[in-house]
Amino acid sequence: MYPEPVRAVARNSLSRGASVSEVSRALGVARSTVRDWRDRRADVRSPSTCARCFGASPWPAPDYAALLGFYLGDGCLSTHDNKVVLRVTCDAKHPAIVGDVSLLMARFARDRSVFHVQAPGCIVVQCGWKHWLCLFPQHGPGRKHERRIELEDWQSEIVDTHPAEFLRGLFHSDGCRLINTVRRAAAGGVKIYSYPRWQFSNRSEDILGLCSTTLDRLGVSWRRSSKVHISVSRRDGVAALDEAIGLKA
Repeated sequence: MYPEPVRAVARNSLSRGASVSEVSRALGVARSTVRDWRDRRADVRSPSTCARCFGASPWPAPDYAALLGFYLGDGCLSTHDNKVVLRVTCDAKHPAIVGDVSLLMARFARDRSVFHVQAPGCIVVQCGWKHWLCLFPQHGPGRKHERRIELEDWQSEIVDTHPAEFLRGLFHSDGCRLINTVRRAAAGGVKIYSYPRWQFSNRSEDILGLCSTTLDRLGVSWRRSSKVHISVSRRDGVAALDEAIGLKA
């Protein structure tokens, strides 16, 4: 979560006519985050209420789909002494994703603080809020790949309606976009082909199934390249996924 002085500088610059891109470059903050600061003037830390417990206004469904993807990809819930903490581990090389996860957590647990914990090569984004258990009923003892992971009907409805956001969470947490190089024998020597591809990695067969089903819903071609990997490597599929979820930054 970016400190208030940084957000204040961004809002002041925008009010003076600076563009989102200019503010993004000046502060080193993702454009999507700057746009959110521009469009959401109110303090996101107004008191939070759990819609499932108190019948409050529904959660923002696109944001929930993305946060669900981050949780299933590389997140976990910890419970101890009546405390519940959501943690999502992010690659330190992608500060925009750290900002994305931080903002998503803050939108739900609005009266709670979002913290960043440094670890070797990564940043753990975490926030304590007892109602995370309401948002993620998939929580249970043991690691996710060692137990069944099934969405409840209300979760499936959100994912079906917002598949791109759900895939953003999955691929930006437990996926990567890389350049694949292939060498083939050709007349006069060896010809080298290079092409981009997306790859999602997870040890849970249930989570892999949710990923592949959602890719199908978007019409993105994919294949199981190994027991724990889903690959999107056809040119049209990569282009479609790039457009749907954005590049990792």
